[in-house]
Amino acid sequence: MANDVVGSTSPSFSTTTFRSYFWIPILISFLRCVVGSAEAHDIVLPSQRHNDSLPRSSSTCPAPNPNLYYRPVIGIITHPGDGASGRLSNATNASSVAASYVKFVESAGARVIPLIFNEPWETLLKKLELVNGVLFTGGWAKTGSYFETVEKIFKKVLEKNDDGNHFPLYGICLGFELMSMIVSKDLNILEEYNASNQATTLDFFENANLDESMFQRFPPDLLKKLSTDCIVMQNHHYGISPQRLLNNEKLSGFFEILTTCTDEDDKVYVSTVRSRNYPVTGFQWHPEKNAFEWGSQKIPHTEDAIRVTQHAANFFVSEARKSTTRPDAQEVRDNLIYNYKPTYGGKAGKGYDEVYIFT
Repeated sequence: MANDVVGSTSPSFSTTTFRSYFWIPILISFLRCVVGSAEAHDIVLPSQRHNDSLPRSSSTCPAPNPNLYYRPVIGIITHPGDGASGRLSNATNASSVAASYVKFVESAGARVIPLIFNEPWETLLKKLELVNGVLFTGGWAKTGSYFETVEKIFKKVLEKNDDGNHFPLYGICLGFELMSMIVSKDLNILEEYNASNQATTLDFFENANLDESMFQRFPPDLLKKLSTDCIVMQNHHYGISPQRLLNNEKLSGFFEILTTCTDEDDKVYVSTVRSRNYPVTGFQWHPEKNAFEWGSQKIPHTEDAIRVTQHAANFFVSEARKSTTRPDAQEVRDNLIYNYKPTYGGKAGKGYDEVYIFT
């Protein structure tokens, strides 16, 4: 009985048991104190949270700019063929978009609707009402129905801007070449160059005004590296010299030269332009390849090269957010490129890594 508690009615109630029960009222008192303190300071455990206790907007979190559209969509026009010279599809009506262009746009926070170039024009017009900007891709086609469709879309882009809808356009490689042909109204305006599969610098044109251009968003260190390091990718056989562009009144009146490059034969060509009056930017180089294409060993993949891709994409999508187009959400979903599957085309170690093929 030495271990029994004095006065206990149960002989089996030991000192150890007493010590265990002794802490219960103390623990309860402590918890009451903690809970009371929590209530006093509006502190609750995660398990105690309900919908009405979730964080709400406050004066420290300003509302989004109502003049900007934060769900932008970009229309990318398809190019004739499968993007792999028949290795992926032999359909005569096939057209394609390299997935790198899609990823380029998506990386900056926009979605993509493919503008299938050989669809009826009425269908393309409806799709143009669902997008906030357009991208012309690289490729080879410069004639026929493809050229005619690109020309119609280009004129529609200008028309939208003239009507007060800020509607940007990026023309990359072939896209810039086609714009040069369309603006100049000269199908023979282009010159031959030897700039295939070549990484280069960018030479900023004398007295080039970078204000409100894509390059304005580049940090100073990256702007400098563009002039000293080979961190942009060229892959073209045609282009236009600064002299020819400046001597053509239609082109020089529409475009302002921002950068030039030199091909392997030391011939200088215009590499970046922007429109003087429209949110239109032309590239003879490929901003999308650095981050998303791997078929060529010449494509630069350094951190600075990736930064070039990111800044170029961010500027484009930031311009698209200024668009006044507010499309129907379901119509957008019905036409998004998510409704299609990309095809792996890079197994041969050349060409595009992935393509979307439309037949």
